[in-house]
Amino acid sequence: MSILFDKIHENLLMKKLLLPLYCLLLINCSKSDKLANHEVKADLMEMVAPPSSSEDKLIPASSAVASPPPPNSISEKTVNENKPNSSQQKTDTISKKIIKNGNMQIQVGDISKAQKQVNEIIKKNKAYIQKEEFRNTDTDESLDITIRVPHQNFDALINSFSDGIGSVLSKNISSDDVTEEYTDVSIKLANKKIYLEKYRDMLKNAATTKDMLEIQENIRELEDEIDVSEGRLRFIDDRVKYSTLNLGLYKEKVRSSATSKIGFGSRFGDSVTEGWNSFVAFFLGVISLWPFFLLIPLVIFLWKKWRGRKKK
Repeated sequence: MSILFDKIHENLLMKKLLLPLYCLLLINCSKSDKLANHEVKADLMEMVAPPSSSEDKLIPASSAVASPPPPNSISEKTVNENKPNSSQQKTDTISKKIIKNGNMQIQVGDISKAQKQVNEIIKKNKAYIQKEEFRNTDTDESLDITIRVPHQNFDALINSFSDGIGSVLSKNISSDDVTEEYTDVSIKLANKKIYLEKYRDMLKNAATTKDMLEIQENIRELEDEIDVSEGRLRFIDDRVKYSTLNLGLYKEKVRSSATSKIGFGSRFGDSVTEGWNSFVAFFLGVISLWPFFLLIPLVIFLWKKWRGRKKK
């Protein structure tokens, strides 16, 4: 009985040991099956879905030319995709673009002295003269100056010209906000550069000469539009950075005659001189009509002769 009991006890112990081992084997087998299935699925996916480069190669060049939108039109999908990355960031980072312009007319007593003062003020405010024009007539002297000044010194320059140079006859200051135009041109420029890169990539994969010529023509048009947009942005930046002031210095002459002076005697002498000059001008004008004077006796002779014949 004891021997039988010992065998039964050994069998129970063996079963207890084999049961966990069996469970571990089942778990490992299930894991290996899952991994094998996953690998098989991955291989199948790779076989079914070829890489992107092969897809690009399989697409014919003619269909690639028609796929992107024309350079002048922007699809809503492309704009929406690029908004958060490029366009929206540009809109947020663009600062205010204000162009200031001004016109001033100042009456002075001495043009040369006033010009020296103007040059000193221009140098003090780090400005420069873009254009200068001087006129001298019988009635007045005038000096027109076009000044470009940094926008932060524009107000100081206006105030300096208003004080101490002469009497201000007119002053007109204007400010133009071009932020919206600048932002619009910047966004369109960014989109055109994106399409330009796409067309350049398509040119590398073009299969026929016709496709190459069409793509090159689109690239040329886009490059011209990009140059125009960049030039417009540079012009706006220059006008914003440097304001423009048209300054006019004006001096009125009292009289053009060399003998004119303030007083009755001088004015009487001027009147006598002007009267004599008028008489000489009239006399010379009459003399210039001498051919007509020669015709008068001939006309009178013919008229008398015709009248005598009529009486007979």
